[in-house]
Amino acid sequence: MKPEEEMEERPPLASIKGIPIVKYFTEVWSEVELFEPHPDDLLISTYPKSGTTWISEVIDMILKEGDTKKCKRNPIYDRVPFLEFKVPGLPSGIELLRKSSPPRMIKTHLPAQLLPEAFWTKDCKMIYVARNAKDVAVSYYYFYQMANLYPEPGTWNEFLETFMAGKISYGSWYDHVKGWWDKRKEHRMLYLFYEDLKEDPQREIRKVMEFLERSPDAQLVEKIAHHTSFKEMKQNKMANYKTFPMSIMDHNISPFMRKGITGDWKNIFTVAQNERFDAHYKKEMEGTTLHFRTEV
Repeated sequence: MKPEEEMEERPPLASIKGIPIVKYFTEVWSEVELFEPHPDDLLISTYPKSGTTWISEVIDMILKEGDTKKCKRNPIYDRVPFLEFKVPGLPSGIELLRKSSPPRMIKTHLPAQLLPEAFWTKDCKMIYVARNAKDVAVSYYYFYQMANLYPEPGTWNEFLETFMAGKISYGSWYDHVKGWWDKRKEHRMLYLFYEDLKEDPQREIRKVMEFLERSPDAQLVEKIAHHTSFKEMKQNKMANYKTFPMSIMDHNISPFMRKGITGDWKNIFTVAQNERFDAHYKKEMEGTTLHFRTEV
């Protein structure tokens, strides 16, 4: 990182059309908004802390036909550029995408209403992964602590209130999962659930392979499931973000890959917090056909 490009630690969130976003990410918004994907590009979309890196590694393994050497040639954030990413001293997502040729894998956390229009008009294939709100809140809290791009999270109780109010980066979890769910029938989209991936990785990997029009060979499915297990990925330097600058992500505070389980919320939610959250959740999710499991 160049000295003149030193990063401001813990900057307040900025906003794009009313959605709170990391301050630095908003600096490239004009380029992001006008980004023109190729019809063969594949978009990987999630709300933060919902299995983005996991599904990205699964897809890369499928496209590289299980060749682990090819998947370990460079870090996941180079293999799957992060569309709206921008941090001083590092190439932006747009810069990485300009350097790579289609078909590309493109990662985003943008809510459906902020996705560049061309993704819809060019009918790109999209894979969305959703994770239950309680586990996302816990995982995001720990991520906020270790990632210097974000404001201080405060106490767990304060963060939970912020999460419920949608005043965190990328806004309301409820709006995000519902917004993408509502788009799934109009577009070439595979909508997956983190909990299903945990419950039966091979079944879900086969779904992804079929969606990508790849033959779901049993041996290959097994190999991918093994290579993309939490244990394997946590040790894989090309997937665990250990190669990312410490000034941005401090793994000593909390590892990027922390637990990778379903139901960790039970270890941190108090009874009162859980009751309050459940009541709020019921109100926010009223009228949707979208359903989540909070344990597997």
